[in-house]
Amino acid sequence: MLGKAKKRKPNRVDSLIGQQSHVLGDIRFGGGLHIDGTIKGNVSADGDERATLTVSDRGTIEGEVRVPYIILNGLVKGDVYANEHVELAASARVEGNVYYALIEMAMGAEVNGKLVRITDDQRPPLALDHHAQGEPD
Repeated sequence: MLGKAKKRKPNRVDSLIGQQSHVLGDIRFGGGLHIDGTIKGNVSADGDERATLTVSDRGTIEGEVRVPYIILNGLVKGDVYANEHVELAASARVEGNVYYALIEMAMGAEVNGKLVRITDDQRPPLALDHHAQGEPD
């Protein structure tokens, strides 16, 4: 292969929100999070640059999502920020804007908002990333 080596997205799952689970409130996580249930709150990576969020076709998030790697097959009602990679599968639906560095979108995926490409210097800091915000430890 020629050119830059492709950055592999992580695929491990450390936490699972099951299909019958309903979470009210914000979630901050590191590693991998898989959602089959419903979250009413914001979801963000806790300073982990390799954090991955996977939302199944049964999963729903009502809130803002800020995670480096996102694989979406369900519904997000809110803005999505993926400062590394976002993958919108065939049954993905976003009711909000999608901010991305790299995007994959399958036929059938739906975005009711804007697709906005972010560059390296525009990438927002992850939640609790004190160094990027200029705060002392």
